[in-house]
Amino acid sequence: MTRFTAKRLPRQTGPAGWNAILPPQTPLPELDQDLTADITIVGGGFAGLSAARRLHQLDPSLKIVLLEAGRFAEGSAGRNSGFMIDLPHDLASDNYAGDGLDADRAMIALNRQAIAFATDIAAECELPQEAFDPCGKFNVAATRGGDANNRDFAAHLNRLGEPHTLYDRQQIQQITGSPHYTSGLYAPGTVMIQPAAYTRALSSRLAGQVNLFEQSPVTGFEQQGTGWLVNTPKARVATGRIVLANNGHIESFGFFPRQLMHICLYASLSEPLRADQIKALGGQPRWAVTPADPMGTSVRRVSGSYGDRILIRTCSSFHPTIETSQMRLRNAGWVHDRKFRERFPNLPGVQMEHRWAGMLCLSRNGSSAFGELESGVYSACCQNGLGIARGTLQGMGIAELIQKGGSEIADHFLAQPDLPRLPPEPFASLGANSYLIWKEWRSGKE
Repeated sequence: MTRFTAKRLPRQTGPAGWNAILPPQTPLPELDQDLTADITIVGGGFAGLSAARRLHQLDPSLKIVLLEAGRFAEGSAGRNSGFMIDLPHDLASDNYAGDGLDADRAMIALNRQAIAFATDIAAECELPQEAFDPCGKFNVAATRGGDANNRDFAAHLNRLGEPHTLYDRQQIQQITGSPHYTSGLYAPGTVMIQPAAYTRALSSRLAGQVNLFEQSPVTGFEQQGTGWLVNTPKARVATGRIVLANNGHIESFGFFPRQLMHICLYASLSEPLRADQIKALGGQPRWAVTPADPMGTSVRRVSGSYGDRILIRTCSSFHPTIETSQMRLRNAGWVHDRKFRERFPNLPGVQMEHRWAGMLCLSRNGSSAFGELESGVYSACCQNGLGIARGTLQGMGIAELIQKGGSEIADHFLAQPDLPRLPPEPFASLGANSYLIWKEWRSGKE
């Protein structure tokens, strides 16, 4: 009998700040009695929720069960920084440009399918603009090297025929209120999401269409006749097919061993700004910036029902165990405080109210872990640091692969080369963490 047992379950470090600033969360049920299903989805992030929605769209008669290990919006999806990006965003490059014009055009078209899919969700769920804002984003620079990266990326966007605007120091300060930045490259296609609000809304919407359960970690699954039996601590699901949408934790079940890189990113969210602090800062009430150097610091200013706040995201570390520590989170927090002071010297008294860590999953060559792994067992994992757009796409694509035998989205992921293996431990951890430290050091003021 074919059997897969989880050697670890997801563990989070720090409360998800995006979720903490929302009103109290309405709980969804825990799986506590045995069920049958046509398709069982493991993981309630962007990929899992998108797969459930797309499957229901394709065949409303399907009996779908979705199992989330923790609370919806407390996992990696709710810890995302909220950038749903349409343009090339290759984190391994110097300026985000991808593998060539044709490949980038194809990826842009796919990303915009994901954005359209999410836009429909936002409309159905009546999400306010503070939670789903098609406002675009800026690549900002703080050094001559960063300015050069912005110019290079602007030239690449010109070749792609994509709209964009370059801003000088004074213009970007008028937008952000920060004197730190020397230039900005604005692209209008990014949607800025409050990830916990989006995840909560979509899970609540789907709860009336499919069987959603939280606090129901999958501990293993085994073949049973022509189908599978999925085990949780309190109950089981007899299912025809399984979709693994649990990103890096797919390795916990024995798939893609030594092929996935588990990277932790860290974020801090400020307390609400007071009226006098808002006046001292100036700038626009909402904006989002990614660094001109991909290893620099992302910043968001958000406003609305949860106050006027600033997010800082920087620092990364490699963890084969798929979890980090409170000590690393504390150390990252010290860096965040310094980065905040550098960018906002006019806000000396602002404190960080929430700090958290979130895991993402990458492969060495940028390929995803996508497709049918065993008869009736499918994967929509490894989003390579682009969790919202890529996770949404993979969820859509795996649903279309199961129900239609393929699609433009599914074929894109299936055509990617196999995931290469990582070096053995401890060399992988030593090499990866040394590389991350060097890249962050090289990014400097960015």
